[in-house]
Amino acid sequence: MKIAVLGGGNGSFAAAGDLALAGHEIRLWRRNPGDVDAHHAQGGTITVIDRSGRREARLAVITSSIAEAIDAADLILCPAPAFAQGAIADLAAPHLRDGQVVFLPPGTFGSYIFARTARDAGNRAEIATAETGTLPWLARKQGPYAVRISGRGARLPTGVFPQRLAPHALGVIERAFPNAIEPCGDALSAALMNAGPIIHPPLITMNAGPIEHFDKWDIHKEGTQPAIRRVTDALDAERIAIREALGYGKPHFPLADHYSRDGEPWMYARDAHEQLTDSGDWSERLILVEHRYMSEDLRLGLSFLASVAGLAGVHTPLVKAFLAIGSAITGEDFAVTGRSLSSLGLGDLDRAALQNLLAEGFR
Repeated sequence: MKIAVLGGGNGSFAAAGDLALAGHEIRLWRRNPGDVDAHHAQGGTITVIDRSGRREARLAVITSSIAEAIDAADLILCPAPAFAQGAIADLAAPHLRDGQVVFLPPGTFGSYIFARTARDAGNRAEIATAETGTLPWLARKQGPYAVRISGRGARLPTGVFPQRLAPHALGVIERAFPNAIEPCGDALSAALMNAGPIIHPPLITMNAGPIEHFDKWDIHKEGTQPAIRRVTDALDAERIAIREALGYGKPHFPLADHYSRDGEPWMYARDAHEQLTDSGDWSERLILVEHRYMSEDLRLGLSFLASVAGLAGVHTPLVKAFLAIGSAITGEDFAVTGRSLSSLGLGDLDRAALQNLLAEGFR
């Protein structure tokens, strides 16, 4: 299958390398032409490091032209941070064609942003956009052209916009992620599966002292202590309450399953957390006010949760508390600069109208 991968970060390199090794034709888009030239000069490969050792993955195309990257692609994969989705969607929108599937892992409702941007650009192609609850790889780049993968997604709850195109979209995505995709309904259901806004805001704020003190800090090892875990479980209960109030059924993929050695498997394999912490890749320098856990998962992810909670009539004290703390740390009002139904142009829709849009799209 022809797959376009958009971006040059940890997730994009893991996607490009892993999917190339699986036999797919990978077309990697990087925004900076200089990065493209350097990658070509290196040989046009990505070194994938995992339990199987080191393997070289050769890419079919590396380009700074997004039109070239997505031309003839069956699947367009965008693992970029949520704060980059709008700019990437603007570039991609004129070039999308009938039958293509855009997949954002995870999305923070970015699937709607891609679809709306294509419509606003005058593109009337029937495309499907989809998102899931986590990045399918626990990965960190090891230099400019290598990536270490310490875990892979095993259960990826995935929703599609519009939902009427789900059979086609999920069929395409499953070819890239065999036996891992679990349909969870519409795009909003999938956005409410996003684990990042649950795991990361407590980690980035409750560990603010050591993050600012130490040159390196492993937020998932030293930073994941019992008190913080209790808070993430309570925050996750607010997410699940929103899903239930909107009528989305189980499984809700509670975060507790990620850390548990028993019970229902979570989105990654059972030993994924141990593999992550044992790798040492997350012992790194963190800039508190700039880290994507703050700028993406807290500012955008939690503000979106707060907005949907308002629609659903669900009380979310921890969501609001972390938004206030993050705003105080950064000096930025996340209630204003975050992502909400109103900022996406959906603030005037009642639940019935929103559900109809999610099901049918813009037609």
